[in-house]
Amino acid sequence: MKNQSRLPNLRNLGVILRILIIVNLALAMAAYVLSTDLADFLMQMAFISTLSQPILLASILVLYAADTTLNKLKFAQGLVASMLLVLLCSLLVHRFFAAFLLVGDLPALSRVLFGAFAISALCFYYFHLLQRAQSPAVMEARLQALQARIRPHFLFNSINAVLSLIRSQPKQAETALEDMADLFRVLMADNRELVPLAQEIGLCRQYLALEKLRLNERLNVQWQIDNMPPDAMIPPLILQPLIENAVYHGIEPLADGGTISIQIYTKANEIHLLLKNPSNMQINHHQGNKMALSNIKERLALHFDLEASLSCKQEHGEYVVHIRLPHQKQKL
Repeated sequence: MKNQSRLPNLRNLGVILRILIIVNLALAMAAYVLSTDLADFLMQMAFISTLSQPILLASILVLYAADTTLNKLKFAQGLVASMLLVLLCSLLVHRFFAAFLLVGDLPALSRVLFGAFAISALCFYYFHLLQRAQSPAVMEARLQALQARIRPHFLFNSINAVLSLIRSQPKQAETALEDMADLFRVLMADNRELVPLAQEIGLCRQYLALEKLRLNERLNVQWQIDNMPPDAMIPPLILQPLIENAVYHGIEPLADGGTISIQIYTKANEIHLLLKNPSNMQINHHQGNKMALSNIKERLALHFDLEASLSCKQEHGEYVVHIRLPHQKQKL
């Protein structure tokens, strides 16, 4: 089980926003310590920001560009390299201001470098603490996911369906048992790393094949995945619990069954997963549905911060779940 420290994702919007907030709070505290009243505070803040903001923006841009390379390094090496890049940006911006006399009474280079080092260390320490705080949250999300997925009735119904096929259709029964084994192997694995989208789709197809054994013509599935990027990386077991909810809440209560529509496409470097089923699902089993949706939201936030979202609504007689997440490819 991996529990290694790692650098923050410096291309993540949530991480960048946190850096901006932390740095500007630190600058505001420095201005407050140096000032005597509100007017002096505003003057000190303006003076400090004149040099600090260009350094901050330059550092963010450089770290954004170097993020892929930095994450290939070991944690300690990546941390040292990141700090050196920040110091280099501070040096270049200071030299630029000094060369063109953009600021009178420019602070000494040593003070600028020390301030950049101290604030950078504060930021990285904050993300280290955040990562440690999130580790229990990851485990809690995984435990909740295990509770929300594959309800006991599915296991027993699938076994009964397989038993009914053993004599009449032994080959189909064998395939169904293999699907069950694969499904439960994935469910019981340590599912904290991202997996290829194609792998999640394959798991969902196996799950639906098992449900088809007992629901027969009552269950219809429409796949719209021609524009799906199969190499995209997503959190495991994001789509399968939604499909399970769609079957349990939307199809089973209907005497004639219904259709589940699954659409996956990319737009503006984002992956969109759209799942629709009869809106019947809000009539019964409401609490179970909430738990699964809450769990998926939590895991999306743990992996992608502000760059992913989940929304659900009822429209035109259907219950619609929409997941949006960044298009990340597998790191080589």
